Amino acid sequence: MNLLGRYISQVLLWLGVWSTLWISGGRDAIFIRDNGLAFVLQVLILFGLVYYVVPRFLFKKKYLYFIIATVPVVILCAYLSSEFAPTPVRRPPPMGLQGGAPGKLPSRFFIHLLILTISSVTAILLETFIYAQEKEKSYAYAQAELKEAELKFLKMQINPHFLFNALNNIYALSVTNSNKTQEGISTLSQMLRYVLYDCERPVVSLGKEVEYIKHYIALFKLKSSKEFNIRFEQDITNENIQVAPMLFVPFIENAFKHSGIELGGSNYVFISLKAKENYIDFYIENSMPSKPLVTDGAGGIGLQNVEKRLEILYPQKHELTVKKSDTFSVALKVNLQ
Repeated sequence: MNLLGRYISQVLLWLGVWSTLWISGGRDAIFIRDNGLAFVLQVLILFGLVYYVVPRFLFKKKYLYFIIATVPVVILCAYLSSEFAPTPVRRPPPMGLQGGAPGKLPSRFFIHLLILTISSVTAILLETFIYAQEKEKSYAYAQAELKEAELKFLKMQINPHFLFNALNNIYALSVTNSNKTQEGISTLSQMLRYVLYDCERPVVSLGKEVEYIKHYIALFKLKSSKEFNIRFEQDITNENIQVAPMLFVPFIENAFKHSGIELGGSNYVFISLKAKENYIDFYIENSMPSKPLVTDGAGGIGLQNVEKRLEILYPQKHELTVKKSDTFSVALKVNLQ
């Protein structure tokens, strides 16, 4: 509801309150004569609060100006509405009370002051509540835009690194075994299609993510004619489960790079992916060579980057465990509910 709508709603509310009091008092014309000025001043106070005092003083934390602009004005309006109205006619007490002590009714000033105070406080609370809601909504929009920008930045870090590795693999393939270069380029083109088109969406099907992982492993295996100790186990009940794209690839890239699997021997990479309707259980383990490896120097996107992306995508809905001993392992559980 906009500012004008809120102001009109409050005026109509208090018009209804005064009308109820007038009807319950027997629809006496004296009631209108005694309280008409109070209602007019009340409407003016509400206008000043909604359009000027609250947004310019209260919301900008100018509390002294806010108090000066509200308390004295309310008291002055209550005084004017009680003093400039005609003197009320004293009415006889109800039947059966003539012999009792005369009751002392509240003064008109007190009644008007009470009503003007209640209406002013109500208006202030309502405007403050709406202001807080709008600020919260603006903050939520800003956070959403920030998260989207962060995710795009993280994706930009993931995708070029993938392309660099893939091109390195095909280059090595062209040197060692030119007969498989065409197969490698075909595999790379399918992977690029996933990166360029599907990864632009906030989520993809788990089946497409698994297909990408298979292509990545296949492209890696083309680097050499010897067998690599790579095992990829899957237990997926529904491949249409929606997940964030490139969610597991950074872990796989790091495992392949630091496992020493190209050296042969007992070096290995083991990948497990289990998925049901409400959760995903991903596990990857790789060997740790006894001697430090000489890498290409490009580096992966790093676990810190991956953890940040998980915090943005699945806040309070994921569990990441990293262990390093004789082997290096990563366990990721994601709650999809």
